[in-house]
Amino acid sequence: MEKELQVYIDGAYYPKSQAKISVFDHGLLYGDGVFEGIRAYDGIVFKLKEHITRLFCSAHMIMLEIPVSKEKMTEIVLETLRKNKMTDAYIRLVVTRGVGDLGLNPKKCPKPTIIVIADTIALHKSEAKEKGVTAMLSWVKRDPVDATSHEIKSLNYLNSILAKIEANISNVDEAICLDKNGMICEGVAENIFIVKNGKIYTPPSYTGALPGITAEEVMKLAQRLGYEVREKNITPYELFNANEVFFTGTAAEIIPVREINKRLIDNGTPGPITKRLMAEFAKLVRDPSQGVPI
Repeated sequence: MEKELQVYIDGAYYPKSQAKISVFDHGLLYGDGVFEGIRAYDGIVFKLKEHITRLFCSAHMIMLEIPVSKEKMTEIVLETLRKNKMTDAYIRLVVTRGVGDLGLNPKKCPKPTIIVIADTIALHKSEAKEKGVTAMLSWVKRDPVDATSHEIKSLNYLNSILAKIEANISNVDEAICLDKNGMICEGVAENIFIVKNGKIYTPPSYTGALPGITAEEVMKLAQRLGYEVREKNITPYELFNANEVFFTGTAAEIIPVREINKRLIDNGTPGPITKRLMAEFAKLVRDPSQGVPI
């Protein structure tokens, strides 16, 4: 019988079937908490330090005091991987406000809940990287940056979930959200890039796009490879008429987009720059200097 995954919850490990939190946890009741998605490749946890730092920054923004240090949190992530004997994994690190009452007052939550899950993830079918995915422009606008800060990786993903539901109903793989001004923002859980005349463009974070760790690494990688990379506002017209389009994200890695709103992107196959970035990124994530060994 295959051994169950071990899930970390508040200092102890539980088999997946027994890993439970209170129904009074405000992470469940109100989406009050923060999280990070992290990847391990060949025994290296890619950009773990950066993910831990962003987790603590998100928590600071919502005035959630994480009860362990960054160093301790790093060790918890690594130990969870060791417990599960995993060298390749998707790690979900969650900190909720903790158990309170049915009111939303955070003062009623004396102790945050810390959860670490190490598992696998597959957002798309195996052929997605070879053939690309289909997408659509969603009617769901990204929350404006003067509302809940887009830079917080919070547990409240309703904005993205509504866009994903729309994609499901429309029978496409992904949805692309616009900002309040009608400019391209990002995918439901990914940053978006376009390639035009050999140059790479991505929307700036002030559109409401999350400043993604993977996106940042892809931008630096592209620059090292000699490509010009710029942040700029992108219109739907520019998106539809791009030579190449691709998503980036921790779970998605780099995913080509072949079609948007039934319009083929160029000839409807992943372009040469996207394919080169995918190949080089696959090497980068396995470079011991780019992460923390398990």
